[in-house]
Amino acid sequence: MTIIFHDNSREPTQTYFHENWGYLSDPHVRALAWLLDAPNLLNPLSLRWEGKIATLMIDVPVTKRWLEGLDRNPLMLQKYLGEVPITRLGRYAEKLLAFYFESQGVLLHHGLQINNTDHQTVGEFDFLLRGDEGVVHWEFATKFYLFEGEGEGEGEGDQHSGEDFVGPNLADTLGAKMQKILHRQLALGQHPAVSSYLDQPIVEAKALIRGWLFYRNDGDVEGSSALAPQSKNVLEADANRDEISGIFSGHCFGFWCTADEFRNIGAERVLVLPRLAWLAPAQVAIEQTFELPAMAILIQDHFKSDQMPLLVALMRCDGDNAIEVSRGFVVPNDWRERAGERRQRSVLARG
Repeated sequence: MTIIFHDNSREPTQTYFHENWGYLSDPHVRALAWLLDAPNLLNPLSLRWEGKIATLMIDVPVTKRWLEGLDRNPLMLQKYLGEVPITRLGRYAEKLLAFYFESQGVLLHHGLQINNTDHQTVGEFDFLLRGDEGVVHWEFATKFYLFEGEGEGEGEGDQHSGEDFVGPNLADTLGAKMQKILHRQLALGQHPAVSSYLDQPIVEAKALIRGWLFYRNDGDVEGSSALAPQSKNVLEADANRDEISGIFSGHCFGFWCTADEFRNIGAERVLVLPRLAWLAPAQVAIEQTFELPAMAILIQDHFKSDQMPLLVALMRCDGDNAIEVSRGFVVPNDWRERAGERRQRSVLARG
């Protein structure tokens, strides 16, 4: 068994993905390949996570052959995902991973709901897997957070925390999410009601966390579109990743900027990524993309009626196709002020 633990600080996630999985054509298979082969978002060795971060282990050559066969005939995967379109990204990623676990013969339960004697729901297991010594409980999350902490946390004894990573819709923070997973969701196996659902004890409970983190880019970009997320601010944040909230140094990352700043980003072509396409680096026909000025106008129009940030991929032309070289969230011009308020509320709530 080989531990997938790539260090994307040495090369962009997009470069690695296109070199190793660019030949896959089915979008669901590409998303599954990313889920299986992406680096950890969090450092499993960090004391911050109490030893509760899982690392996915796969046999790389065998998995490659399996995915290639699935790409040639994806009908089984498409049926597993269901005829009714999935709209929630978390649900979509869970279904993809459940398909993989089931194909490997290790899936005992997916989404098992636990009720007490009064028929009240006390929780739900994401995955119960067949382990060598008993049942393994894995909670699973695919998260996207924007780092809003630059310029702060630099004083003596004052370090950046998970509260500095804010969701694009301002609904949560990395810190709040991990507190919920570590101290509530992973504790479900200890509830007395669980014994009536399982004939074996749960011997391990961990969280598998996938996702991307995004660092501020103020539009001060030098060079081609491939360098767009590597502005001075982003590189400074990148150099300090190991000191930020237990983040794995090789995690998938991109940039974020305001709608006004986006006009100065260099890119051959740009693509807005729909939510279910947020996982794997994009590869589409050129006609599906826009030139930067046209996209900037579309983004400005979007924010006139909707404050939800947009995830965009900066694309490079490759024959008749365009492939993603970097990605970032474009946010409303007042997003950072609102994000700071959200972060402070989260810090105060945790005391």
